[in-house]
Amino acid sequence: MHEKSIELLNKAIADEMSAVHQYMYFHFHCDDQGFDLLAGLFKRTAIEEMLHVERLAERILFLKGEVEMTASAEVSKIHLVDEMLKTARTMEENSARDYNLWANKCSANADSVSKKLFEDLVVDEERHYDQYDTELDNLKNFGEKYLALQSIERSKNLAAGVQQ
Repeated sequence: MHEKSIELLNKAIADEMSAVHQYMYFHFHCDDQGFDLLAGLFKRTAIEEMLHVERLAERILFLKGEVEMTASAEVSKIHLVDEMLKTARTMEENSARDYNLWANKCSANADSVSKKLFEDLVVDEERHYDQYDTELDNLKNFGEKYLALQSIERSKNLAAGVQQ
């Protein structure tokens, strides 16, 4: 009865798993470059995406479906911060678009709970989009100075003995 919802929920899990992997990759590289604020943003977003996987999986199990834990895409090996942010923004935009469509499909199949889950995820994805868009604006407006300030802040914290 809920086969279509289970299929869409598993597609969402695949997308969320890809996002977790990509954002952790970005986190590692921003951290390595000394960009603590951006590293933290990518890490927090990855954790939120993991929580999305959990919510989606719980719904699939309730519907008596099988949870598929395969990422939909390989990690893109991006090291430039502006490209990381553009990629993240696009990923969030695509997720919000897909989840809106999938909410409507669940509704058409008389599955209002999955519909609501997708609608709730859209709120998070749009917030993530806005965060990455804001960071891109900061980078555009302040240029390399914006990244240099993050690196300087890390150096000051390390010199003062503050744990990261």
